[in-house]
Amino acid sequence: MPENHFGEDVASQYDASTADMPVEPVVDFLAERAGGGPVLELAIGTGRIALPLAARGLRVHGIDLSEAMVARLREKPGGDELPVTIGDYATTRVDGTFTLAYLVYNSIQNQTTQDAQVASFENVAAHLEPRGRFVIEVGIPDVRGERLRIFDFGGRHVGIDEYDVANQALISHHYTRGEDGSFRCGSGPFRYVWPSELDLMARIAGLTPTERYSGWNGEPFTSESTKLVAVWQKGSDPEGV
Repeated sequence: MPENHFGEDVASQYDASTADMPVEPVVDFLAERAGGGPVLELAIGTGRIALPLAARGLRVHGIDLSEAMVARLREKPGGDELPVTIGDYATTRVDGTFTLAYLVYNSIQNQTTQDAQVASFENVAAHLEPRGRFVIEVGIPDVRGERLRIFDFGGRHVGIDEYDVANQALISHHYTRGEDGSFRCGSGPFRYVWPSELDLMARIAGLTPTERYSGWNGEPFTSESTKLVAVWQKGSDPEGV
């Protein structure tokens, strides 16, 4: 099981740190592909996406390693009604099957080995109904020979990625200003992935690529894209989509 880097220190600041991130386009995208069926969120966290998705009338089940993050979810309206299983989403099984599983906001990179990332795809495939879909949102790594890259520089937060290209790894360092004006430092390890690598992992798990975008509004994915939103389907589509 991977080490949990999302303890109380992170959980207490998570909603504030993600407050400016889009929600409605994500929920629109996922709801359309769920087709009204049950949904599984890997790394459900504080419910940033799960709660508005459930508000659309979908049944959402979550998996998360962090009890502190899930405790924050439970404090929100409707949060105590969502079933959540505590565990590693690469291996944790839940009852039932789903028309959609999703893993957003770079969370596939929380699995810091290729084996664990492959296992995540295989676990998702085991939970999906035939022709069920798996959606991932992940940033495209920026490894142009620079060991350090500033990805956020604001008054309340400074974020720096430290790349280890030889091992396809990175450490994200976060410096966050508290209410008292002091900065708190936190770091976490990740394994970055390439779109072609994700497609191969999906193939190993019996999933077929169907859609690829650079954003939740269907923006085309190009060589200049900094983010990938990808969809895979369990089994092959008889219509060849």
